[in-house]
Amino acid sequence: MAEEHRFQAPKLCANNCGLLGSPATQNLCPKCHRDLQLKQHQSSSAKLAVNQIPIPSSSLTSSSSSFQVKDEQTAEMMAAETVVEVRPKRCLSCDKRVGLTGFKCRCGMVYCGIHRYPEEHGCKFDFKAMGKQQIAKANPVVKAVKLQKI
Repeated sequence: MAEEHRFQAPKLCANNCGLLGSPATQNLCPKCHRDLQLKQHQSSSAKLAVNQIPIPSSSLTSSSSSFQVKDEQTAEMMAAETVVEVRPKRCLSCDKRVGLTGFKCRCGMVYCGIHRYPEEHGCKFDFKAMGKQQIAKANPVVKAVKLQKI
């Protein structure tokens, strides 16, 4: 009877991925178990980020609803950023592994050698506005002091 408990037949993964699961990992294979832990970590960090966003105490209903919409958008953006931080070694367009050779675009995403150019991955970054800001910063307006009339 003790031998029966020691030698259990291997069971397939609960996600039906075809690999063997173990009771220590909730009948999941190691890959599915790691993915489950990442999802739980992401959802908990997104909830924590939403709870940390200050809610304005305004008595006006229209302005408070607009703040809520902004807070929801901020929470969605933060959740999207956590996804990017978890997968920095894959191209966002083709999901190809890039490792250390990945190219980080100005939009903040990592791409492979094929999708590194803004035209290839449909970049939404505004390069013109950035160029205008750099030119304005490099060339400040110089005005002479006005002369006092005699």
